[in-house]
Amino acid sequence: MITEPELVGEPGPDTPPDVVSGFDPGRGPAAGGRRRGLLWAAAAGAVVASAVWATAVFAYGIGGDRKPDPRGYRVESDSCAAVELKALAKAVGEPAAEPSTELDGIEHPALHRIRCTVDFTVAAVRAPDGAEASGWSTGYQASLTAELHKETDPRPEFEASSTLTEIDDVGVDRVERVPDLGDLAYLLIMEDESMRVQVVEGGAVVTLTLSSWMSPPDIDSGSSGPPDAVDRPEMLAYRADLISDTRDVMKALKTG
Repeated sequence: MITEPELVGEPGPDTPPDVVSGFDPGRGPAAGGRRRGLLWAAAAGAVVASAVWATAVFAYGIGGDRKPDPRGYRVESDSCAAVELKALAKAVGEPAAEPSTELDGIEHPALHRIRCTVDFTVAAVRAPDGAEASGWSTGYQASLTAELHKETDPRPEFEASSTLTEIDDVGVDRVERVPDLGDLAYLLIMEDESMRVQVVEGGAVVTLTLSSWMSPPDIDSGSSGPPDAVDRPEMLAYRADLISDTRDVMKALKTG
């Protein structure tokens, strides 16, 4: 539970009046000495506080113009062309077309951002025995968001985002740390069974999301009755592929 900050050294109820108010009703020499001692202590405390503040400014850039390290990343309007999702293509099917660039990109002195999507070839849903599942088909889409922050460090906001319980109106089922990827990385498993890997490295933030959809057979094709229900593809099977492609995308953004 968060409580009110405690003031260190706050006078208590038994503290003599001269410590609380700064003077002694007796006005004796001892009182004057105590006053001088308190003044010297206050001055010394101010010097120490100033030194600590100066150290913080120097080390952390508080109040300065310290900018995040780009770490060699390049995020431009043509960066989507460098996206190759080889692991996912091998797992779920080849991309149906080249990556498409979304229209909500940003090129600003403080932030560059791109969004791009890759649609994979639609395939028939297979039953456990390998047979087609009554005409059902499934497709996958990967979406990439890459940001390069040039003025402010994105890490504090990135760390806070890992505690969200909902993103874009979709609940977050669970969050897992991904080791050895960027400065900090998370795998988010969503309630709609999509997955996303989020990474921060220096001033760059990269998010790669994999989602799927299913299409039932055409009920007007002569079949009698509604189509049989089938299980949705198991998305967690592609977790390693999603992480591997995120790593490759980050490399491409540094060399593209």
